[in-house]
Amino acid sequence: MIRVAVVDDEQLVRSGLRMILGTAPDIEVVADCGGGEAVDTVRGSAPDVVLLDIRMPDVDGLTVLRGLRDLPRPPAVAMLTTFDANEYLAAALRGGATGFLLKDTDPEQLVQAVRTLAAGGSVLDPGVTRAVIGGYLAAEAESTAARAVATLTPREREVLTHLGAGLANPQIAERMGLAPSTVKDHVRAVLGKLGGLNRVQAAIIADRAGLVATPRPAPARAPARPGDHPAPRDAR
Repeated sequence: MIRVAVVDDEQLVRSGLRMILGTAPDIEVVADCGGGEAVDTVRGSAPDVVLLDIRMPDVDGLTVLRGLRDLPRPPAVAMLTTFDANEYLAAALRGGATGFLLKDTDPEQLVQAVRTLAAGGSVLDPGVTRAVIGGYLAAEAESTAARAVATLTPREREVLTHLGAGLANPQIAERMGLAPSTVKDHVRAVLGKLGGLNRVQAAIIADRAGLVATPRPAPARAPARPGDHPAPRDAR
């Protein structure tokens, strides 16, 4: 069972997230609270994943994030954000957040995001990906990232590609046909060569290095004309 804590200053938001996540048979919301009680609540409830509002009036999400990272067993933390909170994103990334989600994320995607985070993966909502990348690269020289990627072995570049897709170690192991322990060693080596980054930072560098494929839209089909007939199913 995946244990989740929700930290948000609005009770309505906390209740809504409880209701959404409560529909998943493998997820249990063990606590919810505002920012002021967050660190103590998380320490006492020991969740695997924390969904943390990035901007709160009492104690802001960045302060809470720093407190959570100092815990003996820090949980995976996904920042809950809105389109007008871009100035906080780069700081949250450097603070160790492993996910960024919009508050109006589709319920099914939210559930899957929690599962990915619990498995050790990272999640970046498409609505905030550009803002996170832009904020990170504004302070970190892109050329430095490019030089770091150039030092990776072909196998390590493949691992970085999978990190860019947000995959957890067991998923990478399955894709590459390797033992999970071997993948763990490769991930550690990749993150070290990139300057001691976390998985989300590595995913951003993978995107900027062109390692993450962008899905192409399916070509438009020409409209059928009078007299056209579909090809037989067994046509070769």
